[in-house]
Formats: sequence, structure tokens, C-alpha cells
Amino acid sequence: MLTGNLLDPLPPAARDEVLDTLLTCGAVRIERIVSTGQSSPPGFWYDQDETEFVVLLQGAARLRFEDGELTMTPGSYVTIAPHRRHRLEWTQADPPTVWLAVFFP
Repeated sequence: MLTGNLLDPLPPAARDEVLDTLLTCGAVRIERIVSTGQSSPPGFWYDQDETEFVVLLQGAARLRFEDGELTMTPGSYVTIAPHRRHRLEWTQADPPTVWLAVFFP
């Protein structure tokens, strides 16, 4: 049995986002991501081989896609198809932005 709290404890603010793998089962991976003001570097786009389902649990953020953008607040979720290029425009630092991401083929 795996138990815990996604919001407590949170890591201290850091230069980079903090990724914690909570569970890996076959080709499925679940991560908690904690952002404290980070954004993607200029010109950088994520281009992943996997589908990513993301729920924003706390804070706020804006994702940019090649065809638009999405502002996320607590409870917002999005499914990002494989190779759908996207980037992180901004994340709220206080309170920290906390994501739950599920990656699968």
C-alpha cells in the first residue's frame, strides 16, 4: 500500500522544479511536480513520446501550445497527446504550484 499527502510536505523553493516519482507500473508513471516560479527556457518546447495527463492541485500556471495557451488553476486538468509541443510560460511561486502528472503510452 502506498500512502501520502501530495501537498504536505512540500520541498523548499529551488532553482528547478522538483519532480517526485510516486509510482511506476509498467509503462505508466505518476509524478508530483512542484514549481516555484519556473518557466521553460526561451525557445524550449517539450516534445514527449508519451501521453501526459496533468492535474493542477495548487497554485496557478500557464501552458503554451503551438496553437494557443491554457491558464490552469486548482482543479484544472489537461491531456497532452504525444509529440504535442508545449512549454511552461509561468508558474505561481507562492503558494507553490503543485501538479499531478500521469504519463502513459
